[in-house]
Amino acid sequence: MSDVNEQSTSRTRNVPQQVRTQRLEAFSDGVFAIAITLLVLELSVPESSHENPLGAFIGQWPSYLAYLVSFSTIGALWLGHTLMTEYLEQADAALMRLNLLLLLVVAFLPFPTRLLVEYSHSFEAERVATTIYGLTLLMATSLLSLVWRYALNEHLVRPDAADRELTALTVRLTPGLAGYVILIALGLFQPKLAVV
Repeated sequence: MSDVNEQSTSRTRNVPQQVRTQRLEAFSDGVFAIAITLLVLELSVPESSHENPLGAFIGQWPSYLAYLVSFSTIGALWLGHTLMTEYLEQADAALMRLNLLLLLVVAFLPFPTRLLVEYSHSFEAERVATTIYGLTLLMATSLLSLVWRYALNEHLVRPDAADRELTALTVRLTPGLAGYVILIALGLFQPKLAVV
């Protein structure tokens, strides 16, 4: 029995505390790609399109707006994530878990996008959908910033990276919290304007 415990302890000690970032990058890119692809599945041809195709197309504008905003958001998150991983030299278990939390929110984004479209015709429901959507966007951008700040604090970045580059990236990845709060509050009174 003691041999089994010694082997288990030996294996635990041999587990690397820090790992290369290639798998983190590849998995993240896959999640971003799937999330951004799922958005287009929410666009559909309305049933009344045979009678008035142009009117039906124009009537779908909330779907196009939600698609555009969500696509832009996921695209911006992916660009920020790509820049961040270019500066990472290694990752540890906590960074990988924080990254998974970020990906959880990114993968969730098609759902509040769908809510925006589904509830765009009822003011009360639209307010709720816009608030959920705004909070999801805030959470995603905040988590991206948190992943980066954790990497900086734990010295997981490349040692040859210039301080000014790291500072510039930190500023770029820091969400404008005041802007998000204002837009989430605006969403309670003017949901469509807040989304725009």
